[in-house]
Amino acid sequence: MKITRVFDRFFAGIAPKAAYEHACRLLEGGEAARGFALLGQMAREGMPQAQYRVAQAYLDGTGTPLSVPEGARWLLRGAQAGHAESCFTFGMLLLLDIPRTDQAQTLLPGGEAMPVPEHDPVEATRWIGRAAEMGLPDAQALYGHLLANGPQEVRDIAAAERWSTLAAEAGCVQGYLGLGLARLQADAATAMDALQRAAAGGLGSACYVLGLLHETGRGGKVDLGAAAELYQQAAEQDIRPACARYGMALLRGRGVARDVLRAETWLRRAALHGDREAAIVVGDLHARGIAEMASDHEAVAWYRRAAEGGRADGCRMMAMMCMSGRGLPMPDPRAAAHWLRRAVACGDDAATADLAAILDNIADQPARHTPSGRDGEADGNEHRTLTDGFARAAARGDPVAAFNYAKCLLEGFGHAPDPIHAAQWMRQAAQAGVVNAQYWYGRMLLGGQGVTADTVAGRHWIEQAACSGMAEAQAVAAQMRVTGQGGPRDHAGALALYYEAARQGLADAMFSLGAMYGGGHDVPPDRAQAQHWFAEAAKRGNPLAQLMLGRYFARGLAGTTDLARARIWLRRAQAQGVTQATRELARLSVACVPDIAPDISHGAAHAPTIDTANDAITPDTIRTAPPTAMPGEAARKQASGDARATR
Repeated sequence: MKITRVFDRFFAGIAPKAAYEHACRLLEGGEAARGFALLGQMAREGMPQAQYRVAQAYLDGTGTPLSVPEGARWLLRGAQAGHAESCFTFGMLLLLDIPRTDQAQTLLPGGEAMPVPEHDPVEATRWIGRAAEMGLPDAQALYGHLLANGPQEVRDIAAAERWSTLAAEAGCVQGYLGLGLARLQADAATAMDALQRAAAGGLGSACYVLGLLHETGRGGKVDLGAAAELYQQAAEQDIRPACARYGMALLRGRGVARDVLRAETWLRRAALHGDREAAIVVGDLHARGIAEMASDHEAVAWYRRAAEGGRADGCRMMAMMCMSGRGLPMPDPRAAAHWLRRAVACGDDAATADLAAILDNIADQPARHTPSGRDGEADGNEHRTLTDGFARAAARGDPVAAFNYAKCLLEGFGHAPDPIHAAQWMRQAAQAGVVNAQYWYGRMLLGGQGVTADTVAGRHWIEQAACSGMAEAQAVAAQMRVTGQGGPRDHAGALALYYEAARQGLADAMFSLGAMYGGGHDVPPDRAQAQHWFAEAAKRGNPLAQLMLGRYFARGLAGTTDLARARIWLRRAQAQGVTQATRELARLSVACVPDIAPDISHGAAHAPTIDTANDAITPDTIRTAPPTAMPGEAARKQASGDARATR
């Protein structure tokens, strides 16, 4: 017989307590298997303390393979025998949502292994309450928390404060936390004292709550420095919301020096712990180029994390990245539609309009060939579903839905085109203050689409939208003031409107400013200003601006001749189909720059003509967009604007 077994029998024969202590020493001192075997024997004989230690061994995988069902079985036996720690730990198991994949078999005799305990907060509260009644301070603290914040059927605020007080009096820091939270509304001073005791005891969640109180002033006064310091202490203990709060404090420089790199570090930590809002912020840091090493690929990764976690704004941002192709191999409208569908499913009703716009755009692309051949039919069904959804919301009085329904009717999205009803719904939305509807209703009045043509009323509605800051409306309203369509000519007013639209980045408005300053209008000519605005529009891809900028450099119309730069811009205009640019390049090739020829036809619809006497675009032909046209492509280019129609 081995000498170790002699000692084991010796301790077992002296007294159960000595045998138990001997087994525990073996379990913790390098002979875990021997200790577990001895504890198992005592557990089978009914010793509650041994049952608890056997359960802990199963849950930790000490001296035996890890097994949650076996751990739960022995905890329940100890709890039923009145062992406080067993009651408390079994209650804790019931609070957890444990994956039900443990297939381990029982290793000790004494019954079949029970299944993994199901998540049951009410039953958990009952067992933790029993442990609290037996005087276990940790159980008293948790019981107080559950009575204050647990399932509705177990809540008892007065009892919660009583149990938290008992735990605090026993020196339990969690008890101080519960007491502080319980008294926060009625007695802020006592609550702060209790929370400070919990924080001094190293409880990260208490540091976080104190940080919130200092940040908001609920603790007496706002102290951003103290809040940031407390958030840092809590974050260093991996309190997830504290990581996010401390990251935001670093990002904004609130109570601590601004440090974008450290801010991103803590926000990433919060996001990796499941904070989806923090994931959105990290994505924004990269998408907007704020991060120290900004990357579109990083932005996509963090937006995806938030989106897959159910954040509607994460889904919307994924859709935007897919549409632009940022962080991806190429733009992918179908992937964008996928994410917008998920945004709608997450409760973002506004995403419906964006989805409709994208699907309308996809519908104009060549059909995909699939084995089933049902993609077109599926898309059509989805278009009808979206349109019908807009119709129902419009009928309930939603003005933005009325605008989107009108656009669907106008363009035949999901149903046959119906301009008459489109005009009725568009007018209703315009009268309700939807800016995009005011613009489009004005365009419909100018073109007589679904209504009798009325340039005066059309100008009125377009100017309403322009006053609200819509760049496209400002440009069209300016054009109408130049030409006198629907009202008096007003070149000075047109110039001001073009400025407003240009400030918002509208290239057509920049081109028109260059044209007006070039001469031939009721505005003092200024060739330097003209060249400046032609250059701004040219850089944004406007082909006529590229032509005019090339001519200005070729002839030195603003005071500087630069044939090399003239060729660059003329070639860019030529690449976009401006045939007059080809003629200008031919003249430059022989170093001869004669008067500008009158013909600048380049095959594009609604191309303005140029006055050969002064190189200016004439008043009657300044156009940023044809006011009587309703091109489907222009509507689609405003997809994001349509979805965010403002009131």
